[in-house]
Amino acid sequence: MRKINSVLSGLAMIASASFVSANCDPGEIVAKLSHVTGGTTHPKVVAANNFAERVNKELNGKMCVEVYPNSTLFGDSKELEALLLGDVQLLAPSLSKFGSYTDKFGVFDLPFIFKDIDAAISFTQSKEGKNLLNDMENVGFVGLGYWMSGMKYFSANKPLILPSDAAGLKFRVQTSDVAKAMIKAMDASPQPMAFAEVYGALQTGVVDGQENTWSNIYTQKFYEVQDSTTETNHQLLAYLFMTSTEFLDSLDKQTRATFIKIADDVTMEANLAVKAAEAKNRQNILDAGGKINVLTPEQRQKWVDAMSPAWKQFEKQIGADLIKAAASH
Repeated sequence: MRKINSVLSGLAMIASASFVSANCDPGEIVAKLSHVTGGTTHPKVVAANNFAERVNKELNGKMCVEVYPNSTLFGDSKELEALLLGDVQLLAPSLSKFGSYTDKFGVFDLPFIFKDIDAAISFTQSKEGKNLLNDMENVGFVGLGYWMSGMKYFSANKPLILPSDAAGLKFRVQTSDVAKAMIKAMDASPQPMAFAEVYGALQTGVVDGQENTWSNIYTQKFYEVQDSTTETNHQLLAYLFMTSTEFLDSLDKQTRATFIKIADDVTMEANLAVKAAEAKNRQNILDAGGKINVLTPEQRQKWVDAMSPAWKQFEKQIGADLIKAAASH
């Protein structure tokens, strides 16, 4: 069985041309899977590697998947364009990254719309959730599945117990209008920034805080440069495992069917495992000396109340029916 190879250093970008030819057999379809996450325990890393292993075994001789993690091939700002240009064939960007292409994915960014990860998974398996996979076909994007990462939590250079504690602080956010509005609702300043730049920005004080899952906070060591993380559980972080319509349409019927079946299987396995991974990385943060603030129900309700205006603000763009469908799970 061909071994999956992950590029782990910036030097690999220089050698990327030889990297492909060195690891794929002549005549095979080469599919580069690029993502921005590092480490070995992160749910996205595990899912990406599992997908590559399955494809490289079951479609050996027909298709070869190579994984480029940790922004070694393309970073946040370039990967979607690279997919359309055919420079990469598979991505797993955050659902927050599609505001330039569709407003509907903003439903995933609404604060407190999902009570937990199970509710989010249930929505993605509904008719409305599945329909969103094809919402950007006119652009040239097609979703293969939703990879859950977990719920998000706020960290900062000071303890955050109430939303008023965030007033005046600068928070790194993704390029999502909903996320920006959420930060502004706390009288704080949203600072869109590529994922790879966050640790340095926290360390140097360019930003004061960020919001992320336990897995991202642990694998990127954000807890090292923050006072503490608050267990707000305020927002979902999930990824759209995706390809281009051009690449998918180029596959013959049998190869395409196997490819999609593997994507479905890996997505299901990844989402079943995500809660355990998140719990483990939460404990890893504590074991490494990081601090976690646990809110009382009354304190958490203050966060809910502060962020609730975002639902009404984006109802027209996202669609009231879609918001209702997501909130019902």
